[in-house]
This record gives sequence, structure tokens and C-alpha cells, in this order.
Amino acid sequence: MPGVTGRKRRTFGNTWWGKAWVEALEERAKLDPNRLPRGRTYARKGTVSKLTVGAGEVTAWVQGSRAVPYRVTIHMRAFTDSQWESLLGMVGSRLGHVAALLDGELPGELAEDARAAGADLLPGPGDLRPKCSCPDSANPCKHVAAVYYLVADEVDADPFVLFLLRGRPREAVLAELRSRRAPASTPGKRVRAPAAPGVDPKRAYTRRIAALPPRPAVPATVGPPAVLDLDPPHRTGWSGEMFVELAADAAARAWELLVMGPEREVELSFEEDLARRAAASDPDVVAELAEAAGVAVRDLALWAQAWREAGRGGMAVVREAWRPGQAPLAQARADLAESGLPGTPKTWRNRITQGDLQLRYGRDERWYRFVRDGEGWRVDGPSSARPTDVIYPP
Repeated sequence: MPGVTGRKRRTFGNTWWGKAWVEALEERAKLDPNRLPRGRTYARKGTVSKLTVGAGEVTAWVQGSRAVPYRVTIHMRAFTDSQWESLLGMVGSRLGHVAALLDGELPGELAEDARAAGADLLPGPGDLRPKCSCPDSANPCKHVAAVYYLVADEVDADPFVLFLLRGRPREAVLAELRSRRAPASTPGKRVRAPAAPGVDPKRAYTRRIAALPPRPAVPATVGPPAVLDLDPPHRTGWSGEMFVELAADAAARAWELLVMGPEREVELSFEEDLARRAAASDPDVVAELAEAAGVAVRDLALWAQAWREAGRGGMAVVREAWRPGQAPLAQARADLAESGLPGTPKTWRNRITQGDLQLRYGRDERWYRFVRDGEGWRVDGPSSARPTDVIYPP
């Protein structure tokens, strides 16, 4: 209708866990389906106030048809000690769950794992025991149902509310997980392991140094990296796939170091390592790397192509123009003049251009062949100490 401004309907459960709470209310908790819609309407009208979540309990005031609001109290069945033991034992056995919880995140995969361990964090049949001061004897009444839906807001803001509703606050859960990571000394008590005893300095200096064990044989190929059973916390911006890619890359570099020896290992700059990774990646991955590194996709693609053709030296002459001595440039100009290529050699800094061919002299005292590519230039083959080798490639 013209002149009427539509308003977006108020929703409940805007995060994974908030939605899971609402879904459990509507599908698993065996609540009266005819009462829940009226509760949603009440919640949308803003009739609920002073909502408080405590250990195993939710309290709130709900404005009804009377002048005095109704008092609502909802008890949620707390876990037994054995259920807490099952839940925390399950979490402790999964490194991804522990890391996420200690980082203040509650991974969605934990829901199914907790249910399988017999400690479902979400409400099921008989878990919710409400009381309302209104005269309606229905279970739930519309006032209680309204509070049920608004608990989803609390879960959105802090999913650890689910642990609190089962009887333990966030701090207690995290403290227990931290203690489980420490080595145990006596049954029922977890403490840090005592520090190792010191070594007498005189004995340490006079002790015979044992020979190093022989280095194990280098594997024929690089093995696959371990796969995380759970993604890192969402707020980090990382994913399990990213870690697998980085682990595979690190394994490949370690294998190359073992095969070629430490003398071949050279520390790479950020841009060089970025180009090295891009050189071994598909175009869509190159675009992702460029975005993550804040580099133009065209520049990274050019660096990657140079790296594939001529390694770090090729990338260096792509990125840098400098002024070398005249001797190497004079020799290259003379060789180009005798090549029979059309045009006259033109020199600018470390670059000599004749027609669609360009030679670039690197700080490593090697020559690099470039060919015209649209409006720019690209590396075309490996480098050489002699300009004639790149003028007349094999």
C-alpha cells in the first residue's frame, strides 16, 4: 500500500547457537506448539523486562493484561557430576574444541558431540520447568513462551549461557579445562609437574658429549599434513583448509631442505614467499592470496610468473629498476645490435630494449630475458651470466 513503510519482523536466534536454541524449543523440547506463536508475539511487543540468567535458572517480568507484570521463573535441568565429567572429558579429547573454548568461542560442532556424550547443552523433553504468576495453567503460558524466545538473545550474546543454564558458569568450565591440560600428580587433584632438578655446573662442563644419532633417511615424497578435526574460532578469519595448505607448504619446504642441504636454504622476504606460494597455486588461489596480503592481483600474478621462470632473481628484476655500471650494459647493447633484431637498443637504468625483446641486469650480476606482453613485459626463461644466452634462448 503506498505511503506505508514496511518494518522487518523481529527474529530470535541470529547466531548458530541462538538458532539452535530456538530450534530445540520448537522441535525437540516437546512444548505446546499452539502456545509458542503467542509467546513470539509477546516477545516482539517488548513485554519482557529484567531478564536474568543464573545457574540453571532464568527469571523475568512480563507485562500482561493487568497493570502489574507477571513474574516468570524457568528452571533448566542441571547436569549431574557424571554428565559434566562426560562432557568435559569429550571436550578435552578434541584439541579443536579445547582451543576454541579457551579462546572464548563455542564451536557449533560441539552440539552434536555433547549430545552423543549424554550431556546435551540444548533443551530436550522435560528439561525446562517454568513457573508464572499469571492465572493461566497452560504449560507454557504465553508469558513463559515469550521468555523462552528472548533467552535466544542471551545465547546470541554469549553462547556460554548454555553451560550456565546447565549449572556451571563460563569461568568454572574454562578453569576445569585448563586444569585437565596440566599433568596429574595424585588422583582427583591436577597440579603442575615439578620443575626438573638442576645440574651441577662442574659436572655439566666435564661431561662427555655424546655423538649425534645418524640422520634418518629422507623420504621419497612429501607426506600429507594432518587435518584439523575442527575449524579455528570464526573471529580469527582462518579456516581448517588454510592451515592444511600452510602445513603442506611447510612440509614441502622442509623436504627440499633435507634433499638439497642447508646451504640452499635462503630466508625469503614477505613478498618473495608470497610469490613462491602463488607460483604453485591456481589462479583463484592467487586472487585469494593477493586479497589477504593487500597486493594487486595483477602484480602478484606477474611476480608468480617471474618466480616460476627465474626464481627470486626474476622477481627482483620485475620489481626493481637500478643503475648498474656501464661495462655490462655496453656488452649487452653490442650483442643486441649484432642480433639482427629490428630496431635500435634503448637503455634505461638496468634495462635494454630492442623491439619486443628486453634484457634486464640483476643485482646478482645475471641477465634476464623479457618479452612484450600487451602493454607490459614478462620474464621469459631462466637467467644467465651472459647476455647472448638470453638473446638466443635454447
